[in-house]
Amino acid sequence: MKWKFRGDRPIYAQLIEHLDRGILTGEYPPGSAIPSVRTLALEAEVNPNTMQKALAELENRGLLHTHRTAGRTVTEDKTMIERLKENLARTHVNTFFEGMQSIGIDAGEAAKLIAAAAEGAGGGQTGGSEAEEEVM
Repeated sequence: MKWKFRGDRPIYAQLIEHLDRGILTGEYPPGSAIPSVRTLALEAEVNPNTMQKALAELENRGLLHTHRTAGRTVTEDKTMIERLKENLARTHVNTFFEGMQSIGIDAGEAAKLIAAAAEGAGGGQTGGSEAEEEVM
């Protein structure tokens, strides 16, 4: 997983989101060990204290567990992970609809845009659209 940070938000908050995504995508499967604070800090090129703060927050949320001799592991609670994934998806959908509303597109039109995009990305297509074929 590539670590990229933006200057508009605290690094530790971005670390939390990054690690959340790693758990949601299965990069860190339920029950698996998480690399050490030092290893993650080196990969992300951040201060180990900042990484520790992010990992502590994930532990407070119940996504990570610390074992004295085995380090940190991802929760085995798959229901919790699915709830987190659903909440994140809901946040993305709400952000999309708010953005559409801000440019004058109502929810119905925005939903049609989503449906069209999903159809195009759904793998159900056998080829590109006429417009895509003209460009190629």
